[in-house]
Amino acid sequence: MQCSMRKSFGCCHCKRYQHLQDPFCVQGVGVVPKKAQGLIGKMGDFYIGRCFGVTTAFFRDEDSLFTYDCSTAEKKPEENKGEDGRPMDQGSDMILASTFSTSGSYFALTDDSKRLILFRTKPWQCLSVRVVVRRCTALTFTASEERVLVADKSGDVYSFSVLEPHGGGRLELGHLSMLLDVAVSPDDRFVLTADRDEKIRVSWAAAPHSIEAFCLGHTEFVSRILVVPSHPELLLSSSGDCTLRLWEYRSGRQLQCCDLASLQEPVAPQGPKRFAASRIAFWAQESCVALLCDSLPVVLVFHLEASGQQLAFRQQLTFPHRVWDVAFEETQGLWVLQDCHESPLVLWRPVRGQWQSVPESAVLQRLASHLRGHWAMLEGSVGAADGFRSLYKATFDNMTSYLKKKEERLLQQLEKQQRRKSPPPGPPGGTKRARSGPAALGC
Repeated sequence: MQCSMRKSFGCCHCKRYQHLQDPFCVQGVGVVPKKAQGLIGKMGDFYIGRCFGVTTAFFRDEDSLFTYDCSTAEKKPEENKGEDGRPMDQGSDMILASTFSTSGSYFALTDDSKRLILFRTKPWQCLSVRVVVRRCTALTFTASEERVLVADKSGDVYSFSVLEPHGGGRLELGHLSMLLDVAVSPDDRFVLTADRDEKIRVSWAAAPHSIEAFCLGHTEFVSRILVVPSHPELLLSSSGDCTLRLWEYRSGRQLQCCDLASLQEPVAPQGPKRFAASRIAFWAQESCVALLCDSLPVVLVFHLEASGQQLAFRQQLTFPHRVWDVAFEETQGLWVLQDCHESPLVLWRPVRGQWQSVPESAVLQRLASHLRGHWAMLEGSVGAADGFRSLYKATFDNMTSYLKKKEERLLQQLEKQQRRKSPPPGPPGGTKRARSGPAALGC
């Protein structure tokens, strides 16, 4: 296994669906859908972890582990050569993005070595290792689970067949800037993509060149998008402009904009002035939205009103350590993965309208024990740099320097003009006196 400065880990509990597609976040948590329990059968509920080049599945009932090391995956020699035939950077085998299918029957990941690895989860088995064109930033399965969509840094979306696990990829659509997230509508009719240039595009899946709408309004990169499961016509988006927005995505109409920096409870007085959400999680049972802000040890909880048209801020959950990721479990509450060796995983539930952490259960203790046992692989993530910092627009105040230089230039020109009008005086006594004598008196 090769090391990397940007390592990833995730913990997953088998109840509800939550993407693991997070190329910039240090950590990732995902949850398998509840109906996956019937498909998993005797294997019972399982958890998924990913730590730079390693993916681990922990089965809750059987207390067993499934581990897959990406550094051992197949690599094609030609993918490591440039146009001139010289070897290129082979990558660090770091996992950039991963996701479950809707039913939990499939799991896919992409790594820094430009590979798409597809798994079957019943039983756990690696189905294929395929090469992608560019390093990926996000991926998702279609609702039918027939294809997996992969978004990359060049702005393209490729589709790969799940039914034909060794088939090549097909280019579906493209943006002019880096893609940060991709999602599909529950009926598989639309593909939604978010890019670095503030845009959310809604394209027809059958004809991706046909654009249904744009959701415009963000003033910085769009970090995350999520189609609301209980309201499939609605979309949640977060951005580097410190806002959470609610959209009716087919028309591109913005329903609400929540300014996260102006909430009643300050996010972090000593924290960064601008931040982006690295995870949006939704709990259908309580119509709750959990928002994890990158580089801040807080989770913001909202409630989606019954009408589905408004978000109401409910509570700010504050933690003593950096939060790596969050995920909802349908019958339990909110799981929080944090940078704490003693208590890496905590569970929060609403109690009389207020979210509170609950005492550790046997399942929580067992899972936390597995995390502590692999803590050495997580230490590289401690104190890692903000994942979205490099995506902000670079602003240059060249007007100030221009005006200063202009003023200096005008002063220099003025000094030159003054010197020309009044030449410097000569040395003392330099003025010639009229000569006395015959020569002076002669004509």
